[in-house]
Amino acid sequence: MARSLTDGERIERFQTDVHGDVIRPDDAEYDDARAVWNGMIDKYPALIARCRGTADVIRAVDFARENGLRVAVRGGGHNVAGTAVCDDGLVIDLSEMRGVRVDPDERTAWVQGGATWADVDHETQAFGLATPGGVVSETGVAGLTLGGGIGHLRCEYGLTCDNLRSADVVTADGRYLTASADGNEELFWGLRGGGGGLGVVTGFEFELHPVGPAVATCFVLYPGERATECLRAYREYASEAPDEVTTLSSIGVMPDEEQFPEDVADDLKIGFLGCYAGSPERGEEALAPLRELGEPIADFSATLPYAEFQRMLDEDYPDGMRYYWKSLYLDGLTESAIDRICYWAETAPSSLSTVDVWELGGAVAAVDLTESAFAGRHVPFLLGIEANWEGPANDDANVGWVRDCVADMRQFSDGSFYLNFPGFFEGGEAALETTFGPAYERLVALKNEYDPEGLFDLNRDANHTD
Repeated sequence: MARSLTDGERIERFQTDVHGDVIRPDDAEYDDARAVWNGMIDKYPALIARCRGTADVIRAVDFARENGLRVAVRGGGHNVAGTAVCDDGLVIDLSEMRGVRVDPDERTAWVQGGATWADVDHETQAFGLATPGGVVSETGVAGLTLGGGIGHLRCEYGLTCDNLRSADVVTADGRYLTASADGNEELFWGLRGGGGGLGVVTGFEFELHPVGPAVATCFVLYPGERATECLRAYREYASEAPDEVTTLSSIGVMPDEEQFPEDVADDLKIGFLGCYAGSPERGEEALAPLRELGEPIADFSATLPYAEFQRMLDEDYPDGMRYYWKSLYLDGLTESAIDRICYWAETAPSSLSTVDVWELGGAVAAVDLTESAFAGRHVPFLLGIEANWEGPANDDANVGWVRDCVADMRQFSDGSFYLNFPGFFEGGEAALETTFGPAYERLVALKNEYDPEGLFDLNRDANHTD
């Protein structure tokens, strides 16, 4: 434990200086406070500061710097890689900072750093507005945005980070800055898809778009034995669909005896999920080809409130289950790539796991590669490998399956990956250099300028291996 923590008076003074709670290892709420969504993560911080506002964050950053503490920053959501908590350091917890303020005339929303997408959708949909978020409403706004943000509106309105107008940041030296296209421009560039590690973002200003309140959605599932032909059809569909359509495909067992007939509940399936960012009538027509690939196992497609669609997958990712996700950007869906995707889906050791293909293109590809740090605009598809399982006895089998899949699928990729599906950041700096390409040195320069001592390294720990 760091030298300063032997001095109880410093901790007491820190507690007095902040409005939020400072939680210590001997406090009754400590175990609940250190637990995160991913049950694989089991870390023991020296202190947890539950901040209630920017002033608390500034004081927490100063306290960590002055006392030589490692820092992990926790937003409001999942953090599948587990970097939101650390051993022996200070967790700056923003989860109580969940305010959202909407300006319907300007079509903007200001969002605090601990908010989830459910918080944002609740406020913005009151005005028939939305900004691209994730595909699970319990995802945190901060982490998704800083990693780029691939969600249900991406083909029409771009990534989450493409819709960021400004960000309020507490830097490693305790300064409070606003980064935008009009000030601290280089920092603003790095916050849009660079993965974090440049400071604590306490507030985000987003551009909003007219979406909903009702949208046409597609959620249809076919037998897994037809996965190859369905992926071929999906490849053609994605190449021709209008930008208002955003979809993904998913292959896995997806067991659900309440949703599926008993005789197929435990069988492999391929599903298509997506929505149309426009009128529901046009959306039903645009999504229809995905519902007409043969006799489905089930078809849950419907016109739904947008906020309800955003919540559709929430219960599939409960707190405390074990998760290990990795990704690769794919050069395309060749016949060989499709064959290997189907093979890996069939060999998953957990029936809760999936291999997913996310279409990109549209508004994502329309942004120049130099306009933000996000590095995945150059490809048509993202491959996501999700291992989801219960019980530590199954850790090795599930983690090994994901890693073997990624190693095999690199033959169809340049090796770059989506920062929000990183595994545990295996590969160190070399993996990040491959992912960011020409932007890598620019990000290194930003890191050296805003966090030269590496106070925030844990939130994009390129040196972490497991």
